[in-house]
Amino acid sequence: MSSPRRLQRFDAALERFISSRHALGRASRLDEYVLRRLRAYLARAGHGDLNATSFASWRRQLRNCEHNTQVDWGTMVYRFCRYRRRGESRCFLPQRWALGRHRPYPLPTPIEPDQVRRLLDFISNLKPGPGRPLSSAARRLAVVLMYTAGLRRGEAARLQMQDVDAENGVLRIQESKFHKSRWAPLSPTATRELRRYLRLRAAVVPRSAHNTMLLCSRVGHGYSLEGLSNALRIVMHNSGIWASGPRVPRVHDFRHAFAVAALKRWYEDGCDVQSELPKLAMYMGHVSIASTTYYLRFMPAVVALASDRFAAACGDLIEGGAL
Repeated sequence: MSSPRRLQRFDAALERFISSRHALGRASRLDEYVLRRLRAYLARAGHGDLNATSFASWRRQLRNCEHNTQVDWGTMVYRFCRYRRRGESRCFLPQRWALGRHRPYPLPTPIEPDQVRRLLDFISNLKPGPGRPLSSAARRLAVVLMYTAGLRRGEAARLQMQDVDAENGVLRIQESKFHKSRWAPLSPTATRELRRYLRLRAAVVPRSAHNTMLLCSRVGHGYSLEGLSNALRIVMHNSGIWASGPRVPRVHDFRHAFAVAALKRWYEDGCDVQSELPKLAMYMGHVSIASTTYYLRFMPAVVALASDRFAAACGDLIEGGAL
């Protein structure tokens, strides 16, 4: 076991790096999580500092993670080491090419409204586990918030009671990705779901409890990001709704479904989609429209609506008609 003194230089560099990232507005919870996880590994393994041997052994600990996760985490450590090299010319710096490259992410699996209704019915019929009286209700509300409000998994998991305005149907999303906070108005149906959950939570969680998290399965504990993701992944697989499809949607695909549904509504209502996109970007907590377009990749339903609009507007300009 390594003593704190052995990692003193590493710790000092880590704190300087995190402070500089905060000052530049570039720090993220994930960066800090990965680097502190690396630090904990070095301490457990008895290493005095990061070097080629300890870095290689740490990366072997990630072999069960997805390939892109391994690349991302290795790159985060590379950025830290590159920053450190500016003041410590002999400190370890990994070879950037050795970290690998991203593999293409799979396209999101479409999620239809009827599938969401069936999933909510399935969750509602589940019996809460021992000591987890709110497990089914919390998972149901998480699906509703991600599908109807486009919340990220982490945003849903981090919601606290003080972030909820149930009377007006508004959520306060604090310091999320890109260090952006925002208000997220809810639809009438989502607001009813929220109020229903809060009534159940109030009946189960005593006011004296120190648990301030909105989504919780146990009286004294809220969901972590990993815990909420795993819980939703399990019910999505067990529901059998996507058994005949190529694969079960990822939990993050609910956010994709929200963005695509917004686009479909605009086309069906005859709105100017280009002028509406900045509103969608702001609602989803994006820095710019460029980030929002990630969620609007090729979707047959949206393409068909866009094609119909083009045919109606410009079909007479094409020789032989729009067909």
